[in-house]
Amino acid sequence: MVVWATLENYQIAIERGSIGQAVLNTAIVTVCATVLVVILGALASYPLARRQSRFNNFILIATLAVMMIPSLSILVPLIRLLKSFGMMNTYLGLIFPLVAGALPQAIFLYTQFLRNVPKSLEEAAMIDGASTLRTFVSIVLPLMKPVTVTVVILTGTSVWNEFALSGYIMTNNNMRTLAPAIASFFGSANGNVNAAIAGSFLGVVPVLVAYLFLQKYFIKGMLAGSVK
Repeated sequence: MVVWATLENYQIAIERGSIGQAVLNTAIVTVCATVLVVILGALASYPLARRQSRFNNFILIATLAVMMIPSLSILVPLIRLLKSFGMMNTYLGLIFPLVAGALPQAIFLYTQFLRNVPKSLEEAAMIDGASTLRTFVSIVLPLMKPVTVTVVILTGTSVWNEFALSGYIMTNNNMRTLAPAIASFFGSANGNVNAAIAGSFLGVVPVLVAYLFLQKYFIKGMLAGSVK
């Protein structure tokens, strides 16, 4: 009887709460946002780490200062901007703000990691005639694997669990992400806590599996920037 009730809760979560569609929407947003954060963060951190100057240090400090600004403090102008571009209830309308919010942390982690990586391999590649871009792609990027996994995990889990922005931007039921979809079980007149728990379990499984496979690199990446 208990097993059937549990299965029924999963059925309610999938059919009435559209958890399956919410998981798909969240997966699309998470993958796209994480990929953009990795690419932009790695590219931005390379000159900041390799060309240390007062200007670059100022840029890095300014980037870190952005992390202190609460995302909800810019909610009203953000919503107006998205409406003016017709980007409400679209993947890009949610992806771009999430990328902007996650980039400062990624740039900081990449910069600290690269500052502890010797330049000898890059110098040898440049002596052989490789361009800066080719050196970065062929030499630097493979060396950044541990910190890249760290950025992927931190950004992925943050975007996957994001609630506030997605709740305001994705107002269409078919475009809802996971967190607002689960919250709908509590906000309705006929709230169903058991279905919400079942939906939460379905949502946490992909993140848990990803972390189990990447935890070794995650720990290396977090420690790499703190050891000289």
